[in-house]
Amino acid sequence: MTSWLLIILGIFTYYTLRRNVAKVTRTPALLLWLVLMAPPIIWTGWTIKYDTRIPSTLVFGSLAVSFVLYCVLFNWGRISVKDKEQKSLAPSDATQPAIHPTVESAPVRPIEPEEETKLRSCFPWSLYYIHNIEYRPQAVICRGQLRTSGDKAYQQIKENIEAQFGDRFILIFQKDLNDKPIFLLVPNHQQKKTDAGKKEKLTKPGLALLLLGATLITTTFVGATITGVKAQEILSDPVLMLPGLPYALSLTTILGIHEMGHYLTAKFYKIRTTLPYFIPNPFFLGTLGAFIRMRSPVPNRKALFDVSIAGANCWFFSKFTFVDMGFS
Repeated sequence: MTSWLLIILGIFTYYTLRRNVAKVTRTPALLLWLVLMAPPIIWTGWTIKYDTRIPSTLVFGSLAVSFVLYCVLFNWGRISVKDKEQKSLAPSDATQPAIHPTVESAPVRPIEPEEETKLRSCFPWSLYYIHNIEYRPQAVICRGQLRTSGDKAYQQIKENIEAQFGDRFILIFQKDLNDKPIFLLVPNHQQKKTDAGKKEKLTKPGLALLLLGATLITTTFVGATITGVKAQEILSDPVLMLPGLPYALSLTTILGIHEMGHYLTAKFYKIRTTLPYFIPNPFFLGTLGAFIRMRSPVPNRKALFDVSIAGANCWFFSKFTFVDMGFS
């Protein structure tokens, strides 16, 4: 069973690296995968050879070395923003003229000139008095003077933008280099995909339940070994895992409440996010934790703070309930 869990963990890790990390670093995904999988492979080898509990020094030492090596390799091949821009702006061989140099194209206006009046009407002078509007290929920057609280201005202006432009833009409220509050209207490319019938389905309950089930198995397995049941005995008789069930339920509940705090707060701010995904691991604690992925920009710093702190608050609450009160 341990071997199968290791294979599932390896496939999931490699899939995640190829899908996400490979976009931001030139370091081969296979090399990063080997570094991440080194600790569980070492722990598996130790268990098979010695049939004893893995020493704490080996657990934490391998994790530390793997983490440091992963960071070094990731940053060594990291693709900078400048490189991305140059790559996106570089003409392909098929379209580049053979003799005449290319002429720099004019910046793309995210809105039509006649829509500027409609845009300005979204900013009431009592909330945010607009001084000027800058048009960039990536966003429309609205600079002006904030006349009320940032929270109140953002909520009202966001409603106005949605009423006038629908889902065409994502509104972001932040401060510029001079510490002046500005509003950015970022074109919502996801909305275009929706119109074309190609909207990416973020919430994958099947995958979330599969990972949750695998994590319950691995944490129950580890919980049983903590009570003194040997791994070989569990493999021959899975019923012996039952003493580890309270440990598994407590740990997964704590992690689940923590991630649901992030998830629900992100949904409150209308940030596109995935369901919580658990990471099973047949060693150490029985899991490598859980995570969510936010797939749209965070609108402002308050939203970012609230999403971050929600998980911490839920973690303290769940820890008090299930650990300090003796349920685990």
